[in-house]
Amino acid sequence: MNLLPHLVPLLLPDWLDPEYILTHLGNWALWGAALIVFVECAIFPVLPGDSLLFAVGMFVANDAQIIHLSSDKVSTLLLSMLILVVFAVLGNVVGYWVGKTISPWLFKERSGFIGKVFSAKHLQQTHDFFERYGPRALILGRFVPFVRTFITMVAGAAGMTFRTYITYTAIGAVIWAAGLTLLGFFLGTIPFIKTNLEVVLIAIVLVSVLPMVWEYVRSRRAASGGTAPLMED
Repeated sequence: MNLLPHLVPLLLPDWLDPEYILTHLGNWALWGAALIVFVECAIFPVLPGDSLLFAVGMFVANDAQIIHLSSDKVSTLLLSMLILVVFAVLGNVVGYWVGKTISPWLFKERSGFIGKVFSAKHLQQTHDFFERYGPRALILGRFVPFVRTFITMVAGAAGMTFRTYITYTAIGAVIWAAGLTLLGFFLGTIPFIKTNLEVVLIAIVLVSVLPMVWEYVRSRRAASGGTAPLMED
């Protein structure tokens, strides 16, 4: 008996399950995915951006009618990638504006779930990441949960010129949004991945948090050396 289908719901709740999200959005699946990417890139990091992009690519590869923009599968893929990249960049523009205007209020001390997500500690650790890598952080940070969202706010708060910001964030958006969608398209036709999508999506989520785990372990080992962690929960 295969226990994985029964274990997956325990590991990945419905609101974080890309397959569940896309299926239940029906013909609005692509636009719903684009909106989720927009929100994650703009202000709210606790969303399944990486795995959702992969799932969109896989749905296109398997001719899912809920993502059907053209009679040609490749054209549907290219249009989907374009839409997702545009929404990612638009989300980053909003994040930049938030950083320039309301980040001090957003990251003030408060209790509960929101206080943990928008904590001053997360903002400071993202700022350290930004200081370490400069504008390149806007590209590198795309692949690190929480940093992906907060790095845009830090860029705005730090006074980075919009021209420099939009250049680097657009490059990052193409590599991240288009890249992961393309990966899902090419891997999505592999029989094992098609029949074990839930497991693959969980693996993507786990891989995406590895940088946080690594930095947590490294910060514990280097606590006496003053090395700043990238991101902690």
